[in-house]
Amino acid sequence: MHRLGLLLISAALASAGSLAADAPAPPAPKSSLCFRPDAFQSWKAPNDTTIYIRLDHHRYYRLTLAARCPEVLQPDSHLVTRFDGANMVCDALDWNIRVIGALGFSQPCIVKAMTPLSPAEVTAIPKELRP
Repeated sequence: MHRLGLLLISAALASAGSLAADAPAPPAPKSSLCFRPDAFQSWKAPNDTTIYIRLDHHRYYRLTLAARCPEVLQPDSHLVTRFDGANMVCDALDWNIRVIGALGFSQPCIVKAMTPLSPAEVTAIPKELRP
């Protein structure tokens, strides 16, 4: 009986080990994506649904907008960010963006996704569109 119990325990452990090996890797910790609002340095928009941002220390992110925001394409537009007292920006929900165009009109732009860019992805951005 003792040997049967050991065999059952060994089989259960082996099965659990193989399940763990097949499980997908956990996502990167959210804190590695976070930054302080004062790290935000500059931005450029390649189209009306994407904004590239640069932080200090050469970190770059792509902000994907939930809808078209044509004001970001105007040459003299200004991006106004407000973080409502948040001391860290960690995902799309932390952004509160308004774009003020050359004529003074203000348009809210909702951020749907915030994606960190690798050095290779940053290099692939044409220089005139790199913040």
